[in-house]
Amino acid sequence: MNILEILKISLGALSDNKLRSSLTLLAIVIGVFAVIASSTGVKVIDTYFKDTMSIMGGSVINISTRPMVQMGDASQYRNRERITFQEFEQLQERTQLGRFLSPDVRFRTTRIEANENQTFPNVPVYGSNEYWMMNNAYDIDDGRNFIVDDIVNARPVVIIGEDVRKELFGDASAVGKTLRIDGQMYSIIGVTESRGSIMGSSLDNFVLAPYTRMGAVYGFNRNVAIMVQSPDFLMINETIDELTGLFRVIRGVAPGDPNDFEIATNESLRGTFDTVTDTLFIFGMVVGGIALLGAGIGVMNIMLVSVTERTKEIGIRKSLGATRRAIVQQFLLETIVICQIGGILGIIVGIGGGNLLSIWMETSFVIPWNAVFVGVGGMTLIGLIFGVYPARVAARLDPIECLRYE
Repeated sequence: MNILEILKISLGALSDNKLRSSLTLLAIVIGVFAVIASSTGVKVIDTYFKDTMSIMGGSVINISTRPMVQMGDASQYRNRERITFQEFEQLQERTQLGRFLSPDVRFRTTRIEANENQTFPNVPVYGSNEYWMMNNAYDIDDGRNFIVDDIVNARPVVIIGEDVRKELFGDASAVGKTLRIDGQMYSIIGVTESRGSIMGSSLDNFVLAPYTRMGAVYGFNRNVAIMVQSPDFLMINETIDELTGLFRVIRGVAPGDPNDFEIATNESLRGTFDTVTDTLFIFGMVVGGIALLGAGIGVMNIMLVSVTERTKEIGIRKSLGATRRAIVQQFLLETIVICQIGGILGIIVGIGGGNLLSIWMETSFVIPWNAVFVGVGGMTLIGLIFGVYPARVAARLDPIECLRYE
């Protein structure tokens, strides 16, 4: 008996026992879904992170009191003294390699008003300098960026995101007009190009003002994050070494004591994030593997029931000349077919379920091809491992006893 004939008999047996086959498929689908959905979810998160971090070049360096990605106990960072604007300015004066230093401070989250129009009270108001736009990969769509005089003289000027412009001025140009922030009047000198949103959070809903002006209005007692660029990507390590040494001196860190600040680049953050996603992937594979083990045991049990139900059929086939090998092939192929059908359904559902995360995170649709190929191969292996015993039981049945079976 050739493979095609055995396959035809196996599919016929599956269609004749729809309920049993459906329950078997369900167990397999759940197991494969767990593996593929977790793999897809990890790939979605990884894609989101890489897309998000790609908005800034690899030569951007971030200095802050806490790590940008925190894992484990965060109590060690609580007692660190704030990074001040004075420390930022000292670093700006002393560094030889650092370029385009900018403070990054959110002074307020409030309502913005212009004439009779106003926004929701959820607009972040940042204070920085002329390099903030470059370091955060924003471009001016209308108007201009800050100049040095705006910062030095603490001028009441602002740059706004596209969402703020639409809410306050509709389709009209906002450059040259004024707006109010907590009763203070500011002139709009620029509007940024639209950047869209990430995970439902708009990148165009903000107001940027000179940090000198914001400090004069709201106070300079703030925890400052600093963004720096190295002269060249190849010199990033030298720049980090220089910044670390200078900032230790500026903050008065004693020799031998650990840094009381964090320095990280997008590439180092990517390395940290890769560690997290690898851990999530391994966890998902372990959970999915346990689910697949349970599904395999379920397949074996149901195939044993199938052997019992089809005892007379086995006896008839043997009496007509079917060999033990043919019986083993039939039941083994039937198990593999069940596993492959369940595997394909699980892969489809798993990819769809995992990509629900891509919709929520507003990133691209992904297919974890490695996991798909492993899933197909894995289900073949599951079928072989858990189908051998039922197939051997069927092949060893006595044809005379089978014909007498009621």
